[in-house]
Amino acid sequence: MKTFGVILTAAAMVAGFSTFAQAQDCKPKHSFSTVEAGFITVAATPYAPYSLIDAAGVLQGIDGDILAEIAKLECLKIKAIPVDGGAAIQYIIGRKADTTTGDWYRTAERARVVYLSAPLYVDQMAVYSKEGFDSIGQMDGKVIGSTAGNLWNADMKKVFGDNVKLYPNSVAMQQDLMAGRVDLGVDGESIGVVAQQQGQLKGIKIVTIKPDPRVAATQEAGQGTFPLTKSNTEMGKAFDEDIEALHKDGTIAKLLVKYGLNESAATTGEPRLIK
Repeated sequence: MKTFGVILTAAAMVAGFSTFAQAQDCKPKHSFSTVEAGFITVAATPYAPYSLIDAAGVLQGIDGDILAEIAKLECLKIKAIPVDGGAAIQYIIGRKADTTTGDWYRTAERARVVYLSAPLYVDQMAVYSKEGFDSIGQMDGKVIGSTAGNLWNADMKKVFGDNVKLYPNSVAMQQDLMAGRVDLGVDGESIGVVAQQQGQLKGIKIVTIKPDPRVAATQEAGQGTFPLTKSNTEMGKAFDEDIEALHKDGTIAKLLVKYGLNESAATTGEPRLIK
């Protein structure tokens, strides 16, 4: 028994050494600091298919999977903190998180307070309605649902005032749309497509909105990004180069397809800011 115990102890030591050696073998592509050493801390907003946390607390979705790939390149782990869309950027500004997930668009307003990574994908603004509305002009007199953090919210408020009702996440907006508490919704096209693939939003038509100068986001599809701490330039550069590599090897396109979207959304064009 003593001999057997020694063998087990030796085996455990070898296994432990092997794990340690593997960890030592991981060489990060870049050097940068994070909120918590060894982790990319993420203010994760519930915004399927881009961002969701499973029952085990693991960050998933398109953004989550891209971050997991970046973490591998940089020998880091992911630590996800569930937050509402309205609070996520403040987590970054307040140094409570390194980044956030949930199809955040590259906008001039956000660029003033956070660093915006290289584009991940594009996502178009769409109208969710029973009638199949596709333009701003058809929304007059209607109660409109949108999700907090959407880049078109300010313009929509200017045009429709209090008729625009903001929700903490897409699920809450969709529930009120189905219950008739709002007449129509505006959200990213991909969000609705995936919801319908899952058997939701029955009877709702999801249509890409026609361009209208009153709402800037209707004229150019938003580019998804990872907002980062503005002062952490090393992390920003690392993310940009890692994202470029994940585009080149087809990883991001494959992840879009994995979640039911078209791989063409990975063709983002040059980085731009929506004003």
